[in-house]
Amino acid sequence: MTYSPWTYRPLRTIIDFMEKSKAVILRTLGLMIREQRAALGISQEELGLRCHLDRTYISGLERGVRNPSLTALVTLAKGLNITVSQLLENLEIEIEKPE
Repeated sequence: MTYSPWTYRPLRTIIDFMEKSKAVILRTLGLMIREQRAALGISQEELGLRCHLDRTYISGLERGVRNPSLTALVTLAKGLNITVSQLLENLEIEIEKPE
């Protein structure tokens, strides 16, 4: 059998792992955004207004189904009255926690 990049199974395994890792990162980031918003006592709609982002986008971020751009992270942090560093603080630690 000859090698073909289209049928090589370990590559598929790596891609699957990366997709799962991405999902965990986005879910964790979403929980961290939700925690910060709840600490301020504001709704998703209020955060959206502060950030000039749609409420449904905020909801998607908090559920881990949206992948925010760097500019979205900056505006989110401003809307939460924190820095981007504070927003992302402990992200790696939270990702490593068992589910």
